[in-house]
Amino acid sequence: MSAPELAAEPTVVPASSARRRGRIPGLRLLAMTAGVQRATLLFGLGLVALFVLIAIFAPLIAPYGLAQSSSDGVSFAAQQPPSGAHWFGTSVRSEDVFSRVVWGARTALLTIVISLLLSLLVGVPLGLISGYIGTWVDRVLVTFMDAIYAFPTLLLAIVVSIVVAGGSSSSVGGVLSAAVAITAIYVPQYFRVVRNATVAVKQEPFVDAARVTGASTGRIMFKHILANVTQSLPVIITLNGGDAILTLAALGFLGFGIEPTQAAEWGYDLNKALSDVSNGIWWTGIFPGTAIVLVVLGMTLVGESLNEVLNPLLRTRRAPGPATVADDTAALAVPAEGENAGAGETGTLAGEGESR
Repeated sequence: MSAPELAAEPTVVPASSARRRGRIPGLRLLAMTAGVQRATLLFGLGLVALFVLIAIFAPLIAPYGLAQSSSDGVSFAAQQPPSGAHWFGTSVRSEDVFSRVVWGARTALLTIVISLLLSLLVGVPLGLISGYIGTWVDRVLVTFMDAIYAFPTLLLAIVVSIVVAGGSSSSVGGVLSAAVAITAIYVPQYFRVVRNATVAVKQEPFVDAARVTGASTGRIMFKHILANVTQSLPVIITLNGGDAILTLAALGFLGFGIEPTQAAEWGYDLNKALSDVSNGIWWTGIFPGTAIVLVVLGMTLVGESLNEVLNPLLRTRRAPGPATVADDTAALAVPAEGENAGAGETGTLAGEGESR
C-alpha cells in the first residue's frame, strides 16, 4: 500500500479507546489497583465518605445540640453509660457523647478544608515563583521555608493559634485559628514539592517554546508549568488531611482549641475524659478517640493507595484478566516462530556448507 493510499484512509478509533476516554478519572484509578491494594483503597474511601457524610448532615444525625445538657426541661444525668436515650452515654458535663462526636466531625471537616485550601493557595504559587524565577528570590524563600519546616510542628501550631485567636475562642474564630495554625505547618511542604518540580520542568522544550512565542512569565508559570508539577499533590493532600486531624485534636487536648460551648472538638473531649478512666467510665473517651482513629486511618489508606498507583516506582502490576492472558499467550508464540525460523535458517546454512 502506497503512502498516498495510507493518507487517504480515514483513521478509525477503536470502540475501546472511545470508552476509555469517557471513563471517570476515579474509576480509572480504581481499575489500576488489584487485590489487597484495591481493598485498602476502597476501605479508606468508605471511611472518608462516612466521615464527610456525617459532617455534612450533622444537624440531622445528632439528636441533641453540641452543648445541650437537657431536653424538655429535664437535665441529663452526668456520666451515664450508653443506653437507648443516649447511645454513647453522657459526659461529666451531662452532654450527649454521641451528639458531641457527630458535631465534632463537622468541626474537623471545616478545619481540614480551610487549612488545606490555605496551604495550597500559599504554598503552590510561592513554589512556582521560587522555582521558575530563581535568583535571590529563590534563596530567600527557600531559607524562610526551611526555617519554618525545621520548627517543631505542634509548637508552631500552638504559637500561631495563640497569635491568631487573640484570646477569642468563638466558633468561627476557633476554627479559623486552628486552620491557620495547621496551614503554617503545611505551606513549606507544598512549597518544596512544587518548587523542586518547577526547577526540573522549566528546562523542558514546551516551556522554551512558550517563552519564544512571547508568553508572559505569569502565563508560563500558571498555564504551562502548573499542570505538570501538581501530579503528586493529591497524595500529599490526603496524607496531610489525616495529620491535620491529629494536630487539631492535639490543640484541643492541650487547651488551645475551640471553646466547647461554641463547637465540638474531639481532642477537648478526650482531655475531659482523662479523669473518667480511673473511675471505670470508658465511654466518654472511647468514642471520640475511635472517631479520630477511623478518620486518620481512612485518609492514610487513601493517600498510601494513591501513592502506589500514581508513583511509577511503587506501582504494582494489575492482576491479568482473560484478555491479558490471551495477549501474553500470543506474545509467547512469536518468539517460538522466530526460533523455528532461526532453526530453519541454521539448517539451510548447514546444508549449503555440506554441499560446498
